[in-house]
Amino acid sequence: MIKIGIDVMSSDNAPGIDVEGAVLAAREYEHHIVLVGNKDVIEKELEKYRPIPENISIEHASEVIGMHEQPVLSVRRKKNSSIVVLTNLAKEKKVDAIVSAGNTGAMVCAATLKCRLLPGIERAGIGIIMPTLKGTALMIDGGANIDAKPKHLLQYAIMGSAYSEYILNKRLPKVGLLNIGEEESKGTGFLKEAFGLLELSGLNFTGNVEGRDIFIGDCDVIVCDGLVGNVALKVTESIVHAIMEMLKSAFNSSLASKLGAFLSKRALRSLKKKMDSAEYGGAPLLGIDGICIICHGSSNAKAIKNAIRVAGEEVVKNVNRHIVESIS
Repeated sequence: MIKIGIDVMSSDNAPGIDVEGAVLAAREYEHHIVLVGNKDVIEKELEKYRPIPENISIEHASEVIGMHEQPVLSVRRKKNSSIVVLTNLAKEKKVDAIVSAGNTGAMVCAATLKCRLLPGIERAGIGIIMPTLKGTALMIDGGANIDAKPKHLLQYAIMGSAYSEYILNKRLPKVGLLNIGEEESKGTGFLKEAFGLLELSGLNFTGNVEGRDIFIGDCDVIVCDGLVGNVALKVTESIVHAIMEMLKSAFNSSLASKLGAFLSKRALRSLKKKMDSAEYGGAPLLGIDGICIICHGSSNAKAIKNAIRVAGEEVVKNVNRHIVESIS
């Protein structure tokens, strides 16, 4: 049985949402799920879900790292925080994968320090699943490393290609470098050097892509540094929210528009599902010697459940072995 540890104390809505998502996953999947956090608080929360699934256990952690705490200092000082205890479980191979919706920087720091990096990888990268007109694309890095070098972007491309092929089932995934223009001459010296490395990599590199190309779907893996990737992610989240609110306002503006909304209900539900980040679970932290899924701090129970599902898939398909083979 696959064992998956989840930090249930660090998210914006902890522990309620995290425990609910874990219970949903325990009832739907055959994984053993280890809830990491304050034992008394977790046991009280679990009382809401009797009968409690037998494939759930608790690992006590007395401290919590807050969202606004400095990642490196908090990981070093709070040895008994849920994030540090969780990553220790992964380090000691007591769980096969870990999931957290807590402080992203602290999670990246703890996972890197405890689990270490895969051979040949110098920086871990967060892979973000983006909806496109042709399915999905993986954007990497989504914020793990804002001070990347060209060789790190090459490593992101290799990891992203392996993930796309073996987890997202895309044969010969197309790789693009996020830039301000499609021409090879565009961008900073940093991007031009990364372009040269990608061109010689043996990957299915298609060249530069612009921000407007992200959602078209012609590219399966979009490579960028963590600063640019995180900005692109937050803009996307804002646009999705704004579009949904605009649609809601437009459909409520008159009786005729309300009727139109009723008749379009099925299509609107399908659109919402495709644009809902909760459907994709969390984001894989690629490059560490282990399986780590990072969720949004405001994740709902469905997102937590799906993050546990994705973690299980990564374990089964052994994506890290494919990454190491590709790097070699």
